[in-house]
Amino acid sequence: MYNVADYRAAARRRLPRGLFEFVDRGTEDEKALAAARDALDEIKFLPRTLIDVSQRTTRTTLLGREIAAPLVVAPTGAAGLMAYQGELQVARAAAAADIPFTLATGSLTAIERIAEIEGLAKWFQLYIWPDKNLSRELVARVARAGFEALVVTVDVPVPSNREYNFRNGFTLPFRPSRRNLLDVLSHPRWLLGVLARYAMTTGLPRYENLPESYRSRFTSAPMGRAMPKSDSVTWEDLHALRRAWDGRLIVKGILAPDDAERAVSVGADALIVSTHGGRMLDSALPAIRALPAVLDRIEGRVPVIVDSGFSRGSDIAKALALGASAVMTGRAPLFGVTVGGEKGAADVIEMLRTETLRVMGLLGAPTVGDLDRHHLCIPDGWQLPSARAMEYPLNSKENGWE
Repeated sequence: MYNVADYRAAARRRLPRGLFEFVDRGTEDEKALAAARDALDEIKFLPRTLIDVSQRTTRTTLLGREIAAPLVVAPTGAAGLMAYQGELQVARAAAAADIPFTLATGSLTAIERIAEIEGLAKWFQLYIWPDKNLSRELVARVARAGFEALVVTVDVPVPSNREYNFRNGFTLPFRPSRRNLLDVLSHPRWLLGVLARYAMTTGLPRYENLPESYRSRFTSAPMGRAMPKSDSVTWEDLHALRRAWDGRLIVKGILAPDDAERAVSVGADALIVSTHGGRMLDSALPAIRALPAVLDRIEGRVPVIVDSGFSRGSDIAKALALGASAVMTGRAPLFGVTVGGEKGAADVIEMLRTETLRVMGLLGAPTVGDLDRHHLCIPDGWQLPSARAMEYPLNSKENGWE
């Protein structure tokens, strides 16, 4: 295994098709997925020469914490199915690599088990549920477990349209059917090493951080449709969440500069420019294209992280040179843990760090802070059109948070 693509190919062979496609693919016609890759490829490097890079380092500071590389493991709900106790294995790999790990609301591992990992920068990703009182209780549980950052996802008011999940018939917990049984039986290594191992130990996996009422109601839905979403979340809810949460508050799913400005004004400590890996709104503007306008609007007031489509150190270097503080990676650690467990996840993280370090040397940038837009040739037409200014009044309505 020499790169993320090698791990992806190996994971594809090992996993049932339904599970691999849930992780790997986008939504509808997958234009957003393809556009993310195309946009990264459109940016070209302009290296600076005759600079001493013998002491170069990827170490940086993010939200007041020094980390070994400008990388954050993104929230992914499928890690526990990619490998036995996959979320624990990825989290341990992140701790060893000295980078933050984000546990998803839809994870198969309880918050408290991740909290036990020493030295880990622990972030928790939050979906606000239709019953906001239940979300408030989950936030209190996260606080008790000692997580330092809450990552609230704001770009998923309704489920996406991933038709392949219905065609593949993959559900959680796994329910055998004529549609998916042959798929699973043709991958005996996954069947015995993951599904059967759960069945013989802790029982078939389920969403460990959902309230019992949601677990019983949603866990037999097709993957991608099992997580309840609220389509009535507003800026008022974010404002109330800010008052209820004492730790770092990170807003994930920003593309529009106006939304970035509003999130900062409400009290966000960091932003994540994201298209959810091309998995939600097809034809959405690629995150890397939205990034410059968001950064220009924010003017350094809070860190800005970016995700969606990053698979090489050169991709990461481009984001850093544009001004991002870090890059989130989701699929790559999943492919790593599928193939090699904790070691595989650690290997993928180290690949991305080493590739980034190599590109920094070739660009003439000894530190992450030395990367800037002078190292890039950005295509014409990337400037966003002026957006319509929007008002987001806050009111005092009862919202279930306090």
